Amino acid sequence: MTENQPLRRALQLISGAIVLFFLYFGREILIPVTLSVILSFLLAPAVRRLRHVGIGATVSVLLTVTVFTAAISVAGMVLGGQVIKLASSLPQYETTIRDKLRTINQITLEKLHSVTGKADLVIQGLPRKDDDAEDKSTASSLPAQVNGKPIPVEVHQPAPTPLELVSKILGSITGPIETTGLVFVMLVFVLLEHESLRDRFIRLIGNDNLRATTIAVNDAGTRLSRFFISQFAVNGACGLAIGLALAIAGVPQAVLWGVMTALLRFIPYIGAWMAAGLATLLAFAISPGWELAITTLVIFVVIELIVSQVVEPQLYGHTTGLSPLSVVLAAVFWNWLWGPVGLVLSTPLTLCLVVAGRYIPSLKFLEILLGEVTALTLPEKFYQRALAGDSDELIEGAQRFIRRKSVAEYCDTVLVPALNLAQIDFAERAITDDERVKVGGAIASVLISLEGCKPAWIRKRRSSVLDGETLARHLIHQREALHGEYQGPIDVPAGSVVLVVGVGAQGDELAAEILVRVLRADHVDARHVLTDDLLNPPVDVPSDLVAAICFVAADNEQKAQELFALADVMREKLPEVCLLALLVQNVFDQRHRAQERKIPYVQQFRSYQEIATSVRIGMKIAEGQHHQKS
Repeated sequence: MTENQPLRRALQLISGAIVLFFLYFGREILIPVTLSVILSFLLAPAVRRLRHVGIGATVSVLLTVTVFTAAISVAGMVLGGQVIKLASSLPQYETTIRDKLRTINQITLEKLHSVTGKADLVIQGLPRKDDDAEDKSTASSLPAQVNGKPIPVEVHQPAPTPLELVSKILGSITGPIETTGLVFVMLVFVLLEHESLRDRFIRLIGNDNLRATTIAVNDAGTRLSRFFISQFAVNGACGLAIGLALAIAGVPQAVLWGVMTALLRFIPYIGAWMAAGLATLLAFAISPGWELAITTLVIFVVIELIVSQVVEPQLYGHTTGLSPLSVVLAAVFWNWLWGPVGLVLSTPLTLCLVVAGRYIPSLKFLEILLGEVTALTLPEKFYQRALAGDSDELIEGAQRFIRRKSVAEYCDTVLVPALNLAQIDFAERAITDDERVKVGGAIASVLISLEGCKPAWIRKRRSSVLDGETLARHLIHQREALHGEYQGPIDVPAGSVVLVVGVGAQGDELAAEILVRVLRADHVDARHVLTDDLLNPPVDVPSDLVAAICFVAADNEQKAQELFALADVMREKLPEVCLLALLVQNVFDQRHRAQERKIPYVQQFRSYQEIATSVRIGMKIAEGQHHQKS
């Protein structure tokens, strides 16, 4: 397997190079095909609606494409008319433009020249050794002279004939017209054969797994249709709002800037600001003052921020599945391959690659590189940062998680699975002693931060979380140093204390310490008691303070037997105390899970969230009963 790995990677690189070769040199064919397919995703919902009404398939397609073509033609005519009108009106603003350029020149270049002129005076005063050489080279470079004067040379090209002028104009527009016509012809056939093409594609690539391929194709079609419809609607609405605002502000050719904004917004991130820059530059040039330019820029900034930060996230901001960095990189890549067309199509094309990577195992790397999914799960990220000893980032991540969810959920979702990963590596001797120390210090810092304490002390300590007993007992001693010998006062109401006991000597005690932090975060007076102290409690501590005892052990048969044996002993000693059992699961190993035992006097739980909720409810009930008696 490992011997074939270099060969497999070489084949993948060769395959990637071949794909890039065809994408670049086959762009004359691929661009019209891609445009027609992408436009089919935009127009397919309209075709389906017409067919649901009862119109035939051919008529629905032709009607939809005709309306779309007419809309594009009208927009093009309006845009062309506005451009011609703008070009014809520019001479009217020649004086204003000259005055503005003169003002800018006075502010910038003249001041720069005054500084450089003084520097030139200083430099010219210095002796120069190569003056003679420069004079000779200058003299040798002069053109031939007659009677001391240079001979003027002029080159004239013959004026083009009308036929040459017409052919030149037609040659410049023939290519775009041919591409546009080819796109619309192919669009008609793609819409007519939409279902057939989908089935052929599924049959072609999904022969082994028809279900997964169908899901992938449907997912890609749904995402692209939703994205394109939303993007067209948002860009059109944004262009309309900016056009109206500019017209009210008095900017000439406001319709032109509205249409340009709607079109340029298809370019990710920079398109809208390109339109803003051009419109602001025009307002700056034609207005004698500065108010119109500032107003134009403010209109673009306000409307663009509202659309990009409020409207777009609600419509399609979280449906594309692309990370912001991947959108930028995709824009650069497709612009390099296909020019401006690739820049416009970069987002939908990249989205197709991400969907393919989601459902095709060999392309999984595309989803990791380009998608919104996190490269590491929360437990994996926790363990990775713990191996690096980055306690600060772990504490920040825990605080962000706890703002949205509870401490118990954080322990179940992140902390305990990360501990399982550490235990697996420790059992396989896959980490060094120094890494063990870093993991221990990082996890201890997070546990201390859950109780609102500063974790700086733990960094000086050379212990490891994988030495479960050492770390758990040190955390107990830290709490005793803060809250007293019994981890809190003993002059508290009866039935207000919950004792937490780790059944084993290592990992169970650490799991019990985690439960103490979870209960204290829920304002429950939880205290960690070792097994020896539980069996032989101090005589000066009244037992009626205890409301419940929580036994914590790993979720396997051996630890479960130890837990229930200890519960039997405490049942005889303290029959009035509620007994709870937490069997901590290993999310990566469910083979040795303990079988469920029905013991009436022991409530069993398998997550921190379940036992924390039960204890919190029980303490509230007990507190209410105590108030009623008093």
